[in-house]
Amino acid sequence: MNLTGARESDGAILLDRLLPAALAGVLLVAMLAAIFVLDQRTELTPYQHLYYLPILLAGVRLGYGGGISAALGAVVLYHLANPHVLSFRYEQSDVVQIALFIAVGVTSATLARHSRQMHALAGTDDLTGLRNLRSFESGLRTLFRSARPAGTTVAFVVIDLDRLKSLNDVHGHLAGAEAVRTVGRIIGEQLPQGAIACRYGGDEFAIAIPRWDAARTKEFAETLREEVLRTAPVLAGLAFPPGTLSISAGVATANPGARPSTATDADVAAAVDLFRSADQALYTAKAAGRNCVA
Repeated sequence: MNLTGARESDGAILLDRLLPAALAGVLLVAMLAAIFVLDQRTELTPYQHLYYLPILLAGVRLGYGGGISAALGAVVLYHLANPHVLSFRYEQSDVVQIALFIAVGVTSATLARHSRQMHALAGTDDLTGLRNLRSFESGLRTLFRSARPAGTTVAFVVIDLDRLKSLNDVHGHLAGAEAVRTVGRIIGEQLPQGAIACRYGGDEFAIAIPRWDAARTKEFAETLREEVLRTAPVLAGLAFPPGTLSISAGVATANPGARPSTATDADVAAAVDLFRSADQALYTAKAAGRNCVA
């Protein structure tokens, strides 16, 4: 498992993290007020262009509602600050300015929305809707960084869909792909609060759960196993009875802060060790006949 982490350079996503919505709202009002004062005192076009800044901020951080509201607020303040506009004696530049306020609000919100959608797609496994490996690695780093100073555990579950090759050979690869999708859907539906999950191989899944001990994690893995077993899947258009699909699972837990590490990246080293432990437990489950948890 290559735990390199994921760097998020996307501006909209970064702004989401650095600027909570409430703070963005306060900053937005302050910026509009400050620009209004400058506009009122100077009536100079360069200062009027500053209204674009809070509109951009609102569109990127608060979406369509925020972008359009900020644009309308800028239009109102623009009228109040300029007497000739307030009397509706518009010049061509006034009409252009007002139109640009609205256009910037809508456009910035649209671009930010598309950016977030692309970011979500970049971190999602197409087949199952779970995280892909890159997104999972980034989330796992975050879990370990939180667990280390708090002295809490991180639980790990590695899952393998049993006898996928036989299913592919008999019913075709489309049936196999839909079997993998079915298991991914069940994992997504059962995922505990705060946990993260991914498909990291053809029919292999990994789940990381913060603050859970081994007993609770094993019980969760058993619940997944039972849910998969009782599912009557429809694969490649064919209905199959319950018991067609089964999974094997390996469970391991670790306390990242329990012992100091000399590794360059202690969280990466601890995550790799935890994955290896869970993977070894998975091999134990498979050696025991599959359809079990070790």
